Amino acid sequence: MRWDALFDDMEAQLASERLLGLESEISERARVELAGIDVSDRLRGAIGQKIDVKLRSGTQVSGTLSHVGSESLVLDEGRHQWLVPVTAVLMYQGLGRQARAGQLNASQRLGLASALRMLARDRAELAVHLLGLAREEQAMRGVIDRVGKDHFDLAVMLQGEVRRSGNIVSVATVPFQSLAALRSLRGQDL
Repeated sequence: MRWDALFDDMEAQLASERLLGLESEISERARVELAGIDVSDRLRGAIGQKIDVKLRSGTQVSGTLSHVGSESLVLDEGRHQWLVPVTAVLMYQGLGRQARAGQLNASQRLGLASALRMLARDRAELAVHLLGLAREEQAMRGVIDRVGKDHFDLAVMLQGEVRRSGNIVSVATVPFQSLAALRSLRGQDL
């Protein structure tokens, strides 16, 4: 009888060690898998969810994540949309744990310049938020006239004015690295 108890005890110890080894291996594999996930994978996993984005300018943008591109993302906020360069983001809140691997389609591969060219083509009225300005000076209202490799020209207009040559207050050339976000405008909104 003593021998049976001894062998039972040894088998229980071996089973326990195997279980600990398996749990350790699973934990290590999970850590390795998590190490391969980048923030764009997490963003793609959050498409359709409401998130908050804190910009380096201090502005916080909240909305439903509708698009994730190679250099920017789009948030829907009521009647408006925000185009946010990923380089202008300080922090995301609300991403959750989902991740979707990056098999980018054609529209997701297009960079910030391509998105800005589409806005220029559509003559979309925008509020352009910049990095590094005092809060009250962060947004300019206008229409993108031209887009270069690393900058764009914005025809700046007064509130309530439409894009006509006589209504342009100035033309601002904005380097992409200075852009915090673009917000679509409707009517008198800014």
